[in-house]
Amino acid sequence: MADIETTSTSEQGYTTVSRAGDYQLTVDATGGDGPDPNSVLVADYASCFIPAFRVGGQQEGHDDLGTITIEAEADLDDGDDLAAVRFTVHVEADLSDEEFDAVVERAEDICHVHDALREGLHAEIEVRGGQF
Repeated sequence: MADIETTSTSEQGYTTVSRAGDYQLTVDATGGDGPDPNSVLVADYASCFIPAFRVGGQQEGHDDLGTITIEAEADLDDGDDLAAVRFTVHVEADLSDEEFDAVVERAEDICHVHDALREGLHAEIEVRGGQF
């Protein structure tokens, strides 16, 4: 039996409804009825990176990072494939650049989406502490 099972259905056009457990997500290749697949992938990457960042912080002795927000940007190539991803991570805690670098390094090792993407598409990450 598989560890993850999802069902995705398109009844017509370019809109697909995916079910993962009790959750449903509508994705539209044209961006009309929902986010396009590339936007979903970038959002999923950021959504995975935040808890990985928190765990990385805990492993580095920073148990309370407070609120964390990622502003993600991505570039597409001529074929509309993702070519680059950039994260600006806003963190309520105000750590030194060296401390944030250590947390980012751990988070990159923990984040499953980061691990699943080809290395050339890993996010370029900038962290800004003392936010909010």
